[in-house]
Amino acid sequence: MTKIISSPNCGNSPKMEFLKEFNIAFAKGDIESISECVTDDIVWNKIGNKKIEGKEKFIVELKKMKSEKVSELVLEQILSHGKEGAANGILKMQDGKKYAFSDLYVFQGAKGTKIKSMTSYVIGIE
Repeated sequence: MTKIISSPNCGNSPKMEFLKEFNIAFAKGDIESISECVTDDIVWNKIGNKKIEGKEKFIVELKKMKSEKVSELVLEQILSHGKEGAANGILKMQDGKKYAFSDLYVFQGAKGTKIKSMTSYVIGIE
């Protein structure tokens, strides 16, 4: 089971709450929920690693990552403005590794909650 620690107060911002739930689904490996939140032409730029284009390739990448189990997700900040958003925090894995992450999101539109692009920065930490 994944422990969730979230300090951002998302109560008055539906997009911030959406990003919180999206990150929780990501940490839990809930591919079905995650895939419902992105557009068919999603672009995921994993900085220093690779760029994934299209929902099918996005789902394939999620399945590859599913074997790495997250024991704890710490969401430190979630931001949202117009059609853009961001989240950062720490992932603690079951194998003891820790990663700091920062994800930048672009939504399909200012009112929508489908993610059109993601840029992810992930750094291994002690």
